[in-house]
Amino acid sequence: MALTQALTIGIDIGGTKVAAGVVDPEGNILDRLRRDTPTKDPRETEDAIADIVRDLESRHDVIAVGIGAAGFVDGTRSSVLFAPHLAWRHEPLRDAVERRLGLPVVVENDANAAAWSEWRFGGGQGESHLVCVTLGTGIGGAILNDGALQRGKFGIAGEFGHMQVVPGGHRCECGNRGCWEQYASGNALTREARELALSGSPVAHNLLRAAEGDPRKINGPMVTELAKDGDPVAVELLEDVGRWLGIGLANLAAALDPGTFVIGGGVSDAGELLLAPAREAFKRTLTGRGFRPEARIVRAVLGPEAGMVGAADLAREEATWLRRVRVKTTAVTAKTTGARGGRSTRLERAARKSAGRRTGMRAAAAEPELEPGELQLDKTPELQGDSEA
Repeated sequence: MALTQALTIGIDIGGTKVAAGVVDPEGNILDRLRRDTPTKDPRETEDAIADIVRDLESRHDVIAVGIGAAGFVDGTRSSVLFAPHLAWRHEPLRDAVERRLGLPVVVENDANAAAWSEWRFGGGQGESHLVCVTLGTGIGGAILNDGALQRGKFGIAGEFGHMQVVPGGHRCECGNRGCWEQYASGNALTREARELALSGSPVAHNLLRAAEGDPRKINGPMVTELAKDGDPVAVELLEDVGRWLGIGLANLAAALDPGTFVIGGGVSDAGELLLAPAREAFKRTLTGRGFRPEARIVRAVLGPEAGMVGAADLAREEATWLRRVRVKTTAVTAKTTGARGGRSTRLERAARKSAGRRTGMRAAAAEPELEPGELQLDKTPELQGDSEA
């Protein structure tokens, strides 16, 4: 069976949950599980990942695991440098999970994984210049140009949620003030709704009734459902978030000039209640408005499972590439290997480095540096014909 047709597991780790699913090459989720996220101890999070993978692996033949992590992932896609809503600080997540599972593991920023899935299977199909913005606990983002994820020099491009939009504004978990996600995220929606309810305003009576009189029980999905039912205060709260969303998108358009913005994450469940005011604020704020083409702003198709699907698909790409490299490595004779001790280890490191650059990219990447006479990797990035034979 071709590796490109094999099953992989995608894991989406957010501030509140670990969601995992077995995904086929067409982006279909065949099986899924969910656990709460242990936010205080990285080892407990690794335990949760290993437990959920073993459970799924017991029922399905899988070749690799992709982890979409809510945080800064380094350029090698092996370590989580920083996660505002989790306890990861320079956490070597890939190696730790691989040791536990014995499977190839890819670690990717969760927004990158979601954008990849929307480009491959969802609302971004056919778009050459795509920006994805995910509105959940915070705000994540990702950039794709001509089918290549733009990770940046250090692997952490797309952290749009931590752009400062209000100097001296609300304190953010990242340590700064006035970050965009403090005004256009699920946390922002919840905070504003709770503050209104705590103020004793009579216009918040539907919010309090839905929360059984306890403002602490108010959350984003509750506000969204009330807005869909026509509650004017809930609609106004979503419009405020939408306006902040549009302002941020206009700033991104000035810098990146995409053809399409895909808006995902839990807050996007509000649909046009969120996107209509976002489009209005975008048009009003866009630099050069009236004299330039405007990007489309559309809702993500794959919903909350986009990160899971994207992580699984990226893991499939890397597993296929690594398999291809390993097959080529067998061409190195035992005699040559014996004469040059440690060469196989160097080749493995070079292969992994090359795979890290290639997966999630359609353009050819630079080859790893090998010693004279060592194995050179095939420069063709298309992997669809590879098999285990």
